[in-house]
Amino acid sequence: MDAPASVEARADHGLEGDRHAKKGSPRQVLLADAEVIAAEGLVPGDIRENLAIEGLPVDGLPAGTRLRVGDAVVLRVTGPCEPCGFLEKVRPGLRARLEGRRGTLATVETGGTIRAGDAVTRI
Repeated sequence: MDAPASVEARADHGLEGDRHAKKGSPRQVLLADAEVIAAEGLVPGDIRENLAIEGLPVDGLPAGTRLRVGDAVVLRVTGPCEPCGFLEKVRPGLRARLEGRRGTLATVETGGTIRAGDAVTRI
């Protein structure tokens, strides 16, 4: 799956064009550790994450944690994303392998443009 060069994040909505983008939803954005994706022999997008984050472990971040993406976008962590049956379609056994490492859900607090390669920092 080819990642877009950029995507628009809308406050309290999610990412433009994403099926989980919905006002008030606690699962507007799915963040995953790029290291976990690579360790499983996958490529970004295989597990339907919105952002594959390098260098900042997102699994286990407490709800309420705020993350800045690039210059303007602020995300607020809502909690872990539990592995689902979709992962078994990617590869049998993947659901169990990603238990506790599936990723973290967040909402968009401050919108803006997210570009491939943008830094993600805890604020």
